[in-house]
Amino acid sequence: MTIENSYNFRRISERLTTSGLVSVGQLSGLHNEGYDAVINLLPDSNERAVTDEARIVRDQGLDYVYIPVDFEAPTHADLEAFTQAMTARVGQKIHIHCAANYRVSAFYSLHALQNGLCTENEASALVHEVWEPADHPVWMAFITDERTRTTP
Repeated sequence: MTIENSYNFRRISERLTTSGLVSVGQLSGLHNEGYDAVINLLPDSNERAVTDEARIVRDQGLDYVYIPVDFEAPTHADLEAFTQAMTARVGQKIHIHCAANYRVSAFYSLHALQNGLCTENEASALVHEVWEPADHPVWMAFITDERTRTTP
């Protein structure tokens, strides 16, 4: 089973994929799929988090970044940590995941918008093809606030 079989999988580019929940088997195959790094936004305290994920990833020689984003309270500091992780790994093949690809799609769309990798419409599409932030007022406010920060 490959990472492409993970929940809500999306291929952003040849070097960037995103998803929701992943399994031990999917994580264990990332080296063989040519990945260099994993960025995990799902808190370890989540009942669906993979036990020992960091070890599973690092044992393959891959870079592992853990940014536990509270779904009920995403912060600007979380987004800054994500942007730093993405910037530090430019040119690497990366898989980013959380529980449902909600956190990831929101964070990646904001990162891409802030760094001129997409337009506002493209950023919105990255999110809306996976979920509807308006159903989660905390996220709608977070996305709106972060987009306002980037508007000149």
